[in-house]
Amino acid sequence: MTKGYHEPVLAGEIIELLVRRPGLYIDGTLGGGGHSLAMLQELQRKGFDAGSLVIGIDQDACALSAAREKLAPFGENAVAVKGNFSQIAEIAGRVCGERGFDASAVGILLDLGVSSAQIDTPERGFSYMHHGPLDMRMDSGSPTSAADIVNAMSQRELASLFFRYGEEPRSSSIARDIVDYREKYGALSRTEELAGIIRQGQRRPDLAIKTLSRVFQALRIEVNRELDVLGEALDEGASLLCPEGRLAVISYHSLEDRMVKVFFADKSRSDWGPKSVGLREPLVKAGYRVVTRKAVSAGAQEVSMNPRSRSARLRVLEKLDEGVRCEPA
Repeated sequence: MTKGYHEPVLAGEIIELLVRRPGLYIDGTLGGGGHSLAMLQELQRKGFDAGSLVIGIDQDACALSAAREKLAPFGENAVAVKGNFSQIAEIAGRVCGERGFDASAVGILLDLGVSSAQIDTPERGFSYMHHGPLDMRMDSGSPTSAADIVNAMSQRELASLFFRYGEEPRSSSIARDIVDYREKYGALSRTEELAGIIRQGQRRPDLAIKTLSRVFQALRIEVNRELDVLGEALDEGASLLCPEGRLAVISYHSLEDRMVKVFFADKSRSDWGPKSVGLREPLVKAGYRVVTRKAVSAGAQEVSMNPRSRSARLRVLEKLDEGVRCEPA
């Protein structure tokens, strides 16, 4: 693995559920390239590489550099593009157009959340466990950092943010403590400042870690508009699939997983009209089916080797066959 990037989560399950024939595959959250590497190796093993293309998308320049190095041996079968996965359709259309490749996807992967490399880099400001600037931007070129949000929002706005995106029960008191700190000492700029405020206000030290995790999660989601772009990516990803193509999503907290679960349920539901009509056939048949009845979790062995996988939940949606299969260009 490239330094700083851990083993990809649920890689075996992703290979089994996604890589089933030649064609276009999209890794919307490329990171260090671990999942894309696994897909390319599987395509090669099955003899599908001649008719396949894997497009990796990431907004983190450091991640792109690491991934390009890792995927270089696969030549024209792999391309890494800077961008946000909410732009998945535009990016796929552009890259495939340049290469004369069918832009309908056989498999799409979204591995949500922050990478281990980002968490472990103090300068990125994602973790309360490291001293660093209060940043949290996945794209370092984005205009708004976590410090900007913490210092600009009112007490009410901060409390709402921590409760909405962190599900933090002490959101109001934490917001009040932050505003009090700002009034006494000026603007916050460091992760250790925010962590110190939260720890100081926590009556039970044993609960401080969970509170810190929830508050930092809420800020990260707000900085990167994570739930907004996830909604856009789910819509675009599902529409980009060819018949029998699959969209796989790995989530790490309840807000993401709930959003994915509801989206998949809506897409796989037929419209039967009013119950009083009593139709034998639906007015509109569902265009998709949920492949995973329950979210797939990592096994004990993977969790022991990669603790990050403990909270991972994988769900897969498949576009139903309309009689026209997408074939490699």
